[in-house]
Amino acid sequence: MRPLTALAPAALMIGVLGVAAVPATATATSSPAAKAPAKAASKDLPAVAPRVETPALFDDEAGGNANGDDPAIWVHPTTPARSVVATTAKEGGLYVYDLDGRQLQHIPAPPAPGEDDEPGRLNNVDVVYGSPSAAGRPDLLVASDRGSDKLRVYRVDPGEAARGREPLTDVTDPSAPFIFNATQTEVNDAETVYGLATWKRASGTYVVVSRRHTTRLALLKLVDAPHGKVGYKLLRTIDLPSSFTLPDGGRWSPCDEPGVGPQVEGMVVDAETGTLYAAQEDVGVWRMPADLTGRPALIDRVREFGVPATFDAATEECVPGADPGFGGHHLAADAEGLTIYYGKNGKGYLIASSQGDDTFSVYGRSGANAYIGSFQVGDHGAVDGVQASDGAMVVNVPLGRSFPKGLFVTHDGANTPEALDPEGEERENTDFKYVKWDDIAGRLGLDVDTRSWNPRR
Repeated sequence: MRPLTALAPAALMIGVLGVAAVPATATATSSPAAKAPAKAASKDLPAVAPRVETPALFDDEAGGNANGDDPAIWVHPTTPARSVVATTAKEGGLYVYDLDGRQLQHIPAPPAPGEDDEPGRLNNVDVVYGSPSAAGRPDLLVASDRGSDKLRVYRVDPGEAARGREPLTDVTDPSAPFIFNATQTEVNDAETVYGLATWKRASGTYVVVSRRHTTRLALLKLVDAPHGKVGYKLLRTIDLPSSFTLPDGGRWSPCDEPGVGPQVEGMVVDAETGTLYAAQEDVGVWRMPADLTGRPALIDRVREFGVPATFDAATEECVPGADPGFGGHHLAADAEGLTIYYGKNGKGYLIASSQGDDTFSVYGRSGANAYIGSFQVGDHGAVDGVQASDGAMVVNVPLGRSFPKGLFVTHDGANTPEALDPEGEERENTDFKYVKWDDIAGRLGLDVDTRSWNPRR
């Protein structure tokens, strides 16, 4: 594949479709292993207050190896105050909470199929409303299982949610195939399904997924399976660039351990336009048609874009060189979770998690996705702020008295207060924070529009 030129068109490998030209006008990037100097101090950005937090998750044996990652907000069809938040916790499986942050349900990740095989690890999750199927039009939650290289599909029961009981039922086709691999041995090498975003058209329900440690994206379609189960089939793949030509004529690839490419995780599809936004962690945010047939464009780069670095095998870290100044200004690697706030007539916002500096960047939803501003989630009483967010989701609709003008939920990768194990060692501690949308809008001068968009539309 030819390198992508940062300021001019170049080639992009399309798995099933051949080659397409890619306009690469962009701004912003970073690598967690090779940091460039920050160009904006997060302490100078507006801070919003988290109103609710979920119980702590601990990534150790005592905590069920639960490591929070990505949230999805499901809106109840008749009683918005009974909406729920579903979150992935990798080997810990899937957790479901009410709007007060109370746990309603825990679904463990699938066990390892064999003694030497990897167990399930649920990584990203998204919502589908009224998915057409032989069993009717149920609401679904779809999660990527990176341990098994499969999707997991759950039907949502509005009645159980309204009663404050367990609302999810696993309806995954037991014969569902691997997505990127052919054998369990290949799956155990961990180049498996990773990021995920769903979208729906009259022709069916689709899921875009990424492959861990590579630049590959794949388009899947959900299909009916026997006994009311849900499976999927692969339609096509593309490979985003892993090497770039810089404005000075030099070539650059993000640094990582040998054999590991600049992967994509955070993704979201604009439900009205069918536009996919995909965060390539050490590169930036891409925009492209969600059916993976069009021309991807890099709309923003991380700050660390173009910074040379060398992998040190002894320390297993990348040692950065001088910053040539080709990166963006708003994202610090990793570029992570993406979510969309919908407004009237194509208005609204794309929000990206800037994991490297614990902030969130806001872009216009329409046109060239112009940068609008950034914010952070700070401390609020007993609820601590957010660091190292992996995933986030926002909805504009009223959700009862607690969130009457919309809700933003984000992963917190460094929850406090810290907890210690019996040996006195700090336990890895994550959770999820709930923020009122009107708090964010008020701090950044954004719109509050609770009527123009309904996710069930």
